[in-house]
Amino acid sequence: MVGVSDGQEAAQAPAGRPTPVGKPLLSLTLAAMLDDVHAHSGAVYLLVSQEPVLEMAVSAGLPRAFAAPWERVGLSAPIPVAEAVRERRLIWVGGEHEMARRYPRIAVVLPYPFALAAMPVATAATVYGAVYVTWPGSHPPDLSDGEREHLTAACDRLALRLERAAVENRPVHAEPDLLTPGGAGPADTLGTVEATRMVARLPYGLCSLDLHGRVGFANAATAELLDVPVSRLLGTQLWAAVPWLNDPVYEDQYRAALISQHVTSFVALRPPGDWLSFRLYPGTTGLSVRISRARPVSEMTRAGPQRSDGSPRLVTISHVLSLASALTEAAGVQDVVQLIADEISPAVGSQALVVLGSRAGRLHVLGHRGYPDAHTVERFDGLPLSEQTPGTQALNTGVPAFFDSREQLERLYPSRYSTPDGMGAWAYLPLIASGRPVGTCVLGYAQSHHFATDERAVLTSLGGLIAQALERALLYDAKLQLAQGLQAALLPSSLPPLASIEAAARYLPATQGMDIGGDFYDLVSSHGRAAAVIGDVQGHNVTAAGLMGQIRTAVRAYTAVGQAPEEVMGSTNRLLIDLGTELFASCLYLRLDPARGVAVMARAGHPPPLLRRPDGKVKVLDLAGGPLLGIDPYAVYPTTEVPLVPGSVLALYTDGLIESPGVDIEDALADLAQRLAVTGDQPLDELADSLLQRGEEGGQERPDDVALLLLRVRPPADTARKR
Repeated sequence: MVGVSDGQEAAQAPAGRPTPVGKPLLSLTLAAMLDDVHAHSGAVYLLVSQEPVLEMAVSAGLPRAFAAPWERVGLSAPIPVAEAVRERRLIWVGGEHEMARRYPRIAVVLPYPFALAAMPVATAATVYGAVYVTWPGSHPPDLSDGEREHLTAACDRLALRLERAAVENRPVHAEPDLLTPGGAGPADTLGTVEATRMVARLPYGLCSLDLHGRVGFANAATAELLDVPVSRLLGTQLWAAVPWLNDPVYEDQYRAALISQHVTSFVALRPPGDWLSFRLYPGTTGLSVRISRARPVSEMTRAGPQRSDGSPRLVTISHVLSLASALTEAAGVQDVVQLIADEISPAVGSQALVVLGSRAGRLHVLGHRGYPDAHTVERFDGLPLSEQTPGTQALNTGVPAFFDSREQLERLYPSRYSTPDGMGAWAYLPLIASGRPVGTCVLGYAQSHHFATDERAVLTSLGGLIAQALERALLYDAKLQLAQGLQAALLPSSLPPLASIEAAARYLPATQGMDIGGDFYDLVSSHGRAAAVIGDVQGHNVTAAGLMGQIRTAVRAYTAVGQAPEEVMGSTNRLLIDLGTELFASCLYLRLDPARGVAVMARAGHPPPLLRRPDGKVKVLDLAGGPLLGIDPYAVYPTTEVPLVPGSVLALYTDGLIESPGVDIEDALADLAQRLAVTGDQPLDELADSLLQRGEEGGQERPDDVALLLLRVRPPADTARKR
């Protein structure tokens, strides 16, 4: 048993000869907890030694297979027990809709009405694990104060007992799950022989299923309706004994009834043309099923879709659903690597992973986790694909390879003698997407590990999911790199040094779309004076960026030939119309003349600039102006002369800095002015970062890109030194 100091650092239990704990500590605690709050099911997780992983130690109330995708979970995984440990607090999920909104990966696998609470098992200094409990869908949407107190107190007591066990060097191990076994025969199930005779005389089928779905009792009518002898039904799962019920859709109803504790029903076609109605009545020990003939046209009452029991097939489906949901969230390659580390490695029990790709005939390490010495992995980066290594072989052939031990790997690849990575077993999964290999996922196991046939099938299937996510991620990274390169090429790489003006600029792309947009800025020195421009071409795509580059070049050219501000704006407007792009642009252009202490400005539908005076007062410059560029070929753009004094700051920006959903534009502009007033004495680069920081707080999405250009008039003494 391992604890984690402050919820993060692993601390080994005292060394010594282990002695088992005398009583089933976890089982007894969990059973008492479920009883105190009248919960339906639950589980206790313990932190794994030397790994940021929670592992289910005991479950109760429902078969463990229902939670198969989460038997081992990374501490960073977005599920309630992991979040409870990370945040050291009780996590409450009041129903299926809240589960779908907050934890979609769980809702995909268990889309049923139930409530859940997850709590950390921790002392003030150490986290030992976590507990979750669930209630049927009939539970109120809020957790009561009494339930909260019972659960918190129980977890605190368990943490103290685990702490005592660690101090006394008594390891706490996994314990048998708590499930009420199904009855062995009719008398056990229905109570009396007479009751059994009565049921046998009924014209419709009655049978009982235990929590695993196994038939414990079936009357004669059940055998007749299903066309299967009672002897073949007893002790087997209903969908396994009856071929035409062997469909996850039907088993889904059993899972829905058990988890939600709601009566569910469905109809099924018994070949060749007989429809049967099944009605499931759940309890805490199993299900009672009523079977009768149905009309040819029947409707099935849903309780919510999914699967899973003890069979490896259904556990595999649950894992695939959960992991597929997780991998859809990955954008870039590093997101894929992190999700494999957080979701897949804990689920399959591996301790390390490497994701390999190929480029120009060589192997490349796209990412890795679990190796203390990164050089161990990175020495394979750049290896020719012609080299005989398990990584290149899997990539070249598309055939998975499994090595149960170091000896087995080194016997087939003797070169591995000189490159040990500290692992004891490996799975090399080729990542095939769209019919071509995109990489190899290497899972490393700390100890020797036997890969059974069904486990190999599961890992190979997971490789297909990873491949699809990796292919998307590689395309995303390539697109992002192209977009960022194009944007960088179209914006000035640096601002020219000016004797009398200090300048700083920032650009942030929108987080929605292609990470590229039409916002631009520039600072030009011409004819002994400085000109500044900022603008915004509508759109966040390559077309907008290309047009932005043309406008910026045009403004520079018109400035270089000495046009006045109103002429620069008029010429740029006519150029945009002549290009026939059907896109519009806002723009603000100004000619700075520090010697005279003025700036002459022309505006085309652009947000007004802000002027901060040396005394800290900020004014919104409500300039005269004309329409957006690209609308009216005959538009005129009047100019406004604004006095500038040394120490004053001009803030030019695009609307992405002040516009956000649900916020009034006037309030946002006032807030920007207030922040400029408070922080305006900072060095200009720090001031630019400060003004952008507000929009970055909370990790909110940016629906629009942002450009910011700050200009500060130097005092005469600074100007002389600059010269």
